[in-house]
Amino acid sequence: MTNVWSQRDPMWTQEGDLVGYDVEATDGSIGKIDASSYATGTESTDYNHVVVDTGWWIFGHKRLIPAGSITGVDHENQRVMVNLTKDQIKDAPDYMEADWNDDSRQAHETYYGQFPY
Repeated sequence: MTNVWSQRDPMWTQEGDLVGYDVEATDGSIGKIDASSYATGTESTDYNHVVVDTGWWIFGHKRLIPAGSITGVDHENQRVMVNLTKDQIKDAPDYMEADWNDDSRQAHETYYGQFPY
């Protein structure tokens, strides 16, 4: 894997979109996938990620999680596992689709880049 945006296993998305799947941090559930972006190329502009609606947990806030943090996908139970704790996700920058640009992408890359992936 070359960066936080790279998928560990491209086969995870072969069975379809991950929208609606539950997301499990290393210490518990954090919400459901609201949107996902999985480019098939290897361009530096391919920022593969999922957007998690955290519901009541961080009310009104969504979190973008780079694909490099995904450690597994259980299609049968519609669950995605990530290698981050709930606190690490809670402390991540807020994600707002309307504000997604190079600056916000860099903020996410810097934040998630401090954790092993």
